[in-house]
Amino acid sequence: MKIKNLLFVAFAFAGILSVSAQSNLLNAKTPDEIGKKTPAQMISDNDKPLPYGYVHDRDVLMGKTIWEIIDIDERINFPLYYPIDTAFVGKDRRSLFDVLVKNIKNGKITEVYADDYFNTKRAMKDMESSFVYIDTIQAGFDEINNYYDDYKSGKKVLDPQFINKQDLTAQDISGWKIKGFWYFDKRQSELKYRLLALCPVTPEARDIGKDNPDVIDLFWVYFPAIRDILHEAKAFNDKNSAMPITFDHLLNSRRFNAVIYKEENVYGDREVQQYMKDNAQMQLLESERIKEKIRSFESDMWNY
Repeated sequence: MKIKNLLFVAFAFAGILSVSAQSNLLNAKTPDEIGKKTPAQMISDNDKPLPYGYVHDRDVLMGKTIWEIIDIDERINFPLYYPIDTAFVGKDRRSLFDVLVKNIKNGKITEVYADDYFNTKRAMKDMESSFVYIDTIQAGFDEINNYYDDYKSGKKVLDPQFINKQDLTAQDISGWKIKGFWYFDKRQSELKYRLLALCPVTPEARDIGKDNPDVIDLFWVYFPAIRDILHEAKAFNDKNSAMPITFDHLLNSRRFNAVIYKEENVYGDREVQQYMKDNAQMQLLESERIKEKIRSFESDMWNY
């Protein structure tokens, strides 16, 4: 009898969440009512990210910082990339890149760094050249040379058709770099993971459209500081579109595939490609070796 009651409560709770996630879709009488939540739904949705528990340094029996790269061409990683055309879908769905950039521009994300060790802060004005590239095309230079005196005196202004403007958008993202910490909590006897930072990998705006452009680390953000923002942003849930998943939940639960490209080591945290040069297969095998080394620590704890 108790089991039946417990199942009933569980299904009822799931039903409440499902109704909340639909945003009045099934109850709307006109299209204008879609997305308008009732007061009860707004109260139930007024939650916060699940807080991290306190972990004392003495409780960490083993710890290892690793860096991974997420390839957005893999199907499992599509929720981090799409939608790239934010004008096409509803206001509740944005790509992860669009969410971060929008909140950097409006000042909600203030801690932006140039490196993954959080040594150098970057301001939006420092990144403008990476986001937007404006240059005069050759025809514009010819126009200025033909009417040099008029342009110099200000009688003529260069027509916008002679200006080349490239904007970096969500569709130009080639991947994400993440930094995290694997540790074995001896109090709970469990291997855990804590995401520390993430960084979009993109070409610079000036290189958009070129063949095989060089990609750069655009900026690094400290993940625990932006959890509230990512909790408000929703990613697409392919299993149930009525229950979108937050980016905070998606990243914390590691619902993506990534490849290790660096681990902290005695050689100044050198990358795998620095000692496995010009051999992609060996680099992947080394990545798997590092991953297996971390996994094996937990399983070895239970060997007698």
